Amino acid sequence: MENSAAIAAVLAEVGPRLKRIRVGRGVTLTQLAAATGISKSTLSRLESGQRKPSLELLLPIAQAHQVPLDELVGAPEIGDPRIRLKPRVRKGRVFVPLTQQPSGLHAWKVIIPPEKGDPELRTHEGHEWLYVLSGQMRLMLAGHDITMGPGEVAEFDTSLPHWFGSSGTEPVEILSLLGRHGERHHVRAQPRRKTDA
Repeated sequence: MENSAAIAAVLAEVGPRLKRIRVGRGVTLTQLAAATGISKSTLSRLESGQRKPSLELLLPIAQAHQVPLDELVGAPEIGDPRIRLKPRVRKGRVFVPLTQQPSGLHAWKVIIPPEKGDPELRTHEGHEWLYVLSGQMRLMLAGHDITMGPGEVAEFDTSLPHWFGSSGTEPVEILSLLGRHGERHHVRAQPRRKTDA
């Protein structure tokens, strides 16, 4: 409903905009009719709003005025693609959302300070992918207890008991991709090579 009202508002402004552009360029309806092949009466009805604009009418007019089509119709600008969502703090952990879609995969930057007490393993529906940006992360997953450093990645089914957090006295910073309904992430990476000490 909101979208159709916005479209109607844009269309209502097309006629007056066409007239402003034509008059501003000092072009008469007769001259524009000759340049476009559109009858003078059709152009007049288009400018007064008595005729709905169509591509067949607008394209020749845009070409005659040598202006982009979106300038003729006053198309709304494409929004800024950057996502500016506010960080959330939960149990001392800072979650910065990097996506805003309501379903599907969710991406987060998470900053986890050192935590006191015993880790509490949990399970939930989904599939998670973790990438360590900085610090040391401890991952407990179904019997495994792993310490991971910057550049290391873990991927697992969240129906397995798991916990992750800082493994030392410094915070750990990670990227997290979580698919709530079992969506899997397609990551291609080569295993880390072991070096001889």
